[in-house]
Amino acid sequence: MENYTKEELEEALRAIVSTISKCEKVQPKLKPGTSQHTLLIRRIKALRIASSLITRELESIP
Repeated sequence: MENYTKEELEEALRAIVSTISKCEKVQPKLKPGTSQHTLLIRRIKALRIASSLITRELESIP
């Protein structure tokens, strides 16, 4: 696995949090059961996982 600086991880986390927020704002506009809605739900879940992993990595940096 590549090593990233604390600054790179913090910037990535900001970008991910922003993207999650934007996706959540769009979600009510999509009809449940459509492929677009399903894809958006899966993207939000993946982004939350990425956010969690980055946060964990940041906490382990001295």
